[in-house]
Amino acid sequence: MPKTLSFRRGLSSVLFWSIISAAFIGPGTVTTAAKAGASFQLQLIWALAFSILATIVLQEAAARITLASGKAMGAIVATQYPGKLGRRIRWGLFLAVAFGCAAYQAGNLLGAVSGLVLISTASRQLMLLGIGIIAVLILWQGNTQHITRLLALVVAVMGIAFLGTAFLQQSHSLGQVALSSFQVSIPEGGALLAIGLVGTTIVPYNLFLASGISQGQSLAEMRWGISLAILIGGIISIAILITGTQVEGPFTFDALAEAVERKLGAHSGLLVAFGLFAAGLSSAVTAPFAAAITGKSLLETDGSTWKQRSLNFRIVWITIMGTGLFFGLLDVKPIPAIILAQAINGVLLPLVVAFLILAINDQRLLPAPFLNAGWQNLLALLIFAITSFLGVNNLWKAAASTFPGWIGSPGTGATLAISIALTTGLAWKVYLLRK
Repeated sequence: MPKTLSFRRGLSSVLFWSIISAAFIGPGTVTTAAKAGASFQLQLIWALAFSILATIVLQEAAARITLASGKAMGAIVATQYPGKLGRRIRWGLFLAVAFGCAAYQAGNLLGAVSGLVLISTASRQLMLLGIGIIAVLILWQGNTQHITRLLALVVAVMGIAFLGTAFLQQSHSLGQVALSSFQVSIPEGGALLAIGLVGTTIVPYNLFLASGISQGQSLAEMRWGISLAILIGGIISIAILITGTQVEGPFTFDALAEAVERKLGAHSGLLVAFGLFAAGLSSAVTAPFAAAITGKSLLETDGSTWKQRSLNFRIVWITIMGTGLFFGLLDVKPIPAIILAQAINGVLLPLVVAFLILAINDQRLLPAPFLNAGWQNLLALLIFAITSFLGVNNLWKAAASTFPGWIGSPGTGATLAISIALTTGLAWKVYLLRK
């Protein structure tokens, strides 16, 4: 392992890991962040700031597991939980992640189409099929390096669009943005958006994606690439939220483009259109790809073949792509579908984080230098506590609305107590693993 990291290798690593940014900055991020800005100005920017830090911590841990053991997260789960129980856990995790990817994919395609609709009068169905065909062609050639380089280019275009829009508006100073990042509060009616911002940034399937593609890098390359790529993606997400603060009235993509044009002049809404389209296209590639990588990680241990051009690998991403196209052609309303997908993944997230924390602390699986340090465990457990609090709160609200009269609305105290109990149990399990 080299002691120093050259500029060229560092840049190459950032470009490689830009696939993580491409995965979490999709139409879901554009919709959720812009709607959060439109509804609550900068009050929920703390959720993005937390999510950026948490994503770096968790993605680094997931990739470190593979670099240390030579095994992807799924194989680690198989080692920790052998036999029929382990097989059920792996299949359950895969199906949960695949469901989340499918939910994302419909939103990805619809979001990309929504960007084109802002500048074109062509048929929505034709545009949807066109975007799907482009994504299929990119995925079919089955080369990770080619896919990551293409997505790095798309993310760059998207970043220029949204960063330029936020900067030119000059509606909020850098000091205001920084201060709001540390003011943690959930305004009335903002709970769903708060968990959406967390769920759209700390995407569960990205943890398997990071583990699945990290082989072959040094620890220094991986850490530099992941940290900088995610930080750039987080800054873009914050720029989207700031852009959304200009919207007056109900949030729609048209309203977002009109608000930008009021502020910056005619045709400036094109920045929103191009940014939304780029976000949708990049994520329309990464969601099916990540689902297939997750399948490879979790199910390859059964002796099946999961190379990137294998039948199993292609069946998974084709299924996710087909599901997204099916619901897209049904003309599902994009904004509610996208926000619902974020909330679903926000509920799944604590489960995946718990598996990751246990794996990165298991002395039977990893050499001592690659195990989490004390401060890393404190950060990871804090992340689990916050994501479980948001997840339990959202799940409880969903149950209360489904069974009114049987289940009351969640109280902050009760939700906090459940979150603390779950975190305490996980911390005790970590302690036993490290004894």
